[in-house]
Amino acid sequence: MPSEYLHEVANDYEKLLEDNEDCNVIIYVGENENVKELHAHSCILRIRSQYFRAELSKEWSEKKDEKFIFRKPNISPQLFEVILRFIYCGRIDLEKLQGPDILKLLIAVNELGIQILVSHTQEYLIEHHDEYLQQNPIEILETIYQHETFMDLFNLSLKKICEEPEILFSSDRFISLKPSLLELLFKRDDLLLDEIVIWDNLIKWCFAQHSNISQDPTQWNNEEITIMERTINKFIPLVRFNYISSESFATKVYPFKDIMPKSLVNNMILFHMAQNKQLNEDKRPPRQSKCKIDSVIINQKHIEIFANWIYRKVYISEYIPYNFYLLYRASRDGNTDEAFHEKCDNKGATLVIVKITNSNQIVGGYNPLSWDTSGRKSTYDSFIFSFTNRDNLQSAQLGYSNGVNSVGSSRNNGPVFGGVVI
Repeated sequence: MPSEYLHEVANDYEKLLEDNEDCNVIIYVGENENVKELHAHSCILRIRSQYFRAELSKEWSEKKDEKFIFRKPNISPQLFEVILRFIYCGRIDLEKLQGPDILKLLIAVNELGIQILVSHTQEYLIEHHDEYLQQNPIEILETIYQHETFMDLFNLSLKKICEEPEILFSSDRFISLKPSLLELLFKRDDLLLDEIVIWDNLIKWCFAQHSNISQDPTQWNNEEITIMERTINKFIPLVRFNYISSESFATKVYPFKDIMPKSLVNNMILFHMAQNKQLNEDKRPPRQSKCKIDSVIINQKHIEIFANWIYRKVYISEYIPYNFYLLYRASRDGNTDEAFHEKCDNKGATLVIVKITNSNQIVGGYNPLSWDTSGRKSTYDSFIFSFTNRDNLQSAQLGYSNGVNSVGSSRNNGPVFGGVVI
C-alpha cells in the first residue's frame, strides 16, 4: 500500500480527534488546578488500549448523558494528549519531552496497556537520555521497581547504584528505601561496598524505621529487641559476615547479638577466634570490587585468575571480588630489600609478581598475611605460581602451601615463600 495513503489515513484520524465529532468518552486528566477535559471515541480506545478495552466493557462504568466518564488525575493533560494522539494516528514526538516527562509517560502508557508504546518509550529513554538515567538512578528505581515490563530500565538503574553505591547510601533517601528494594540490593554480588559498610547501613536503616528506639542496644527492653529483630530478620542472611574483620565484628556486629540468630553469632566467634576457614559454612564469594590494574607486567585476565586462586572454594566468574593496589614497583621504587619493606610491610594480603629478565615468563606468590621483618609465618592459604608465557594463560602453574613456615621475610631479604626468595 502506498505510504502516501497511510499518511492520509493517519491525518484523517488526527482530524477526528481534534474535531471531537461524535465523541462518547469524556476523560478528566490532571489534578487540582491542572485538570483538563478531553474527548475521545470508545471504539478507537477499545481497539488501541487494553485498559480502555476492559474498562469500557464494565456495566457499572461511570456515565453521564450516555457518555463514558473517566478520571485520570495521575496523568498530566500534556502527556495524556500525547498518548491520545498516538492512539488515534500512531504519531508521537518524544524529542519535545525531557527525561522526567518521558519516564512519567512510560508509566502512563504501561497503565493504559499500550504495549507498542511501552517498548518504544523505554528504548528511547535509554538511548537518548543517558545523562538523566545516570544522574537519577534512585528516583527511577523507586518509580519502576514493581513493573516487570521495565526490566531493561530497572537493571540499568540498579547497575548504576551497585557501581556507585554512595549515590544511594550517602543520600537522605536511603533510610526511606522500601524493604524489598534494600533486600534486592543486598543480594547483589556487584554491590561495591565493604561488608562492614553494608552492615553499618543496615543498622542505620533499621533505626530509621523505629526512631523512638534507643541506638544503644544495651538499653533495649524485651519488646524493643523483638521489634528490631523482626525488622532486621530478612536481611541477616544477605550479609556476608565472614568478610568482616574480627575487630569490626567485635565492635560493630556483636553488640547487636540479641537480634541475630544465636547459631550465626557462635559460628562467627569460632571463625574469628580459630581463624580456620573450614569453620565457615558461607560459600559465597566476596562482593565485586572496582579493579583498576596498575601494572606493566599483567593485565585484567591475569587478575581474574589470581582472584580464583585466592578465593579457592568456588570458581569466580564475570567479576573480580577484590581490590588490587600497586604498593611497590622495583623499577620505580628501587630494587632493594629496604625499599620493599618500606612500601609493603604491614599492608595486609599481597600478591608478588616478578618478570624474568629477557623472557616472557612471570613468577610470584600470594601472602594472605602481612609482610614484616619478624621471620617465618604459617598459613595454608599462600601459594606460588608461574606463567611460562605471560601471554598464554594456559601456561600457568600453581602450588599451595603445606601450612608450615609458608611465608616470611627479614631485613636482609625481600618476600620469601616456603624456601623460595623472590
